[in-house]
Amino acid sequence: MPRLREVPRAEADAKVAQPLYAQLFGTRDPVAEPGTATGTRGDWWTVFANSPDTLRHAAQGFAYYRSPERKLDPVLRELGQTWAGWATGSQFVFSQHCKSLRGLGVSEDKIAALPVWQTADVFEPKERLVLAYADRLVCHGGRVPDALFEAVKAVFSDEEILELTYITCLYHMHAIMSRALRTEFDDRDDPITEVPAPEGFDALDFLGGTRR
Repeated sequence: MPRLREVPRAEADAKVAQPLYAQLFGTRDPVAEPGTATGTRGDWWTVFANSPDTLRHAAQGFAYYRSPERKLDPVLRELGQTWAGWATGSQFVFSQHCKSLRGLGVSEDKIAALPVWQTADVFEPKERLVLAYADRLVCHGGRVPDALFEAVKAVFSDEEILELTYITCLYHMHAIMSRALRTEFDDRDDPITEVPAPEGFDALDFLGGTRR
C-alpha cells in the first residue's frame, strides 16, 4: 500500500478529485474497489487527492503534454518519458509509458531495446538523439555537453527542445515521487539490503585483522 492515506470517494474534493475519479473509476470508490483500465491499482490518484491543488496541477501537466498544440512528435516525447521511468527505477512510470509507446505504433523491438538503447541498432537518429538528451537530463542532473546540445538544436526547434526538456523532467519528478510514496507498481521493498553471512562467518578473520 502507498505510504500516504488514500482518499475515498465520499471524502474527495468535489471540484477536482471527484470528476477525475468518475473518469477513471466510473461509479466505484477507488479505495474500496481499486483498479484502472491500464492494470494499475489507481492509488496514485487517491494519494494525490490528499491535496486537491496538487492533484489539479498534476492533471494539468497531463493535459499539457497530450495537447494537440505540442510541437514535439508524441513518439519522441514518450521516449523521453519512458527513459525517465527506467533510469529513475520507477516501474510505474516505465510500464505506463511503454504502453503509451505501443499505442502510438512503436515496435516491440524498440520498446524491448529501451533499457539498452545506447547499443541497440533499432532506433532512428532522431530517437537516439532524444534518448541521449533525456539521459543527460535524468541521469546527469541536466549536465548536457555543448556538442550534444548543438546536435539537438540542429534537428529540433527551440519550442520542441523546451517541450522535450519540460516533459522529460516532469516525468523524472513523477518517477521520484512514485517511488518515494510507493504508489502503484512502485509499492515494493528496496532490493538493496544486506544479505546475511553464513553461520560461523567472522568478518575479522576474512579481513585478516586482529581484535582490539
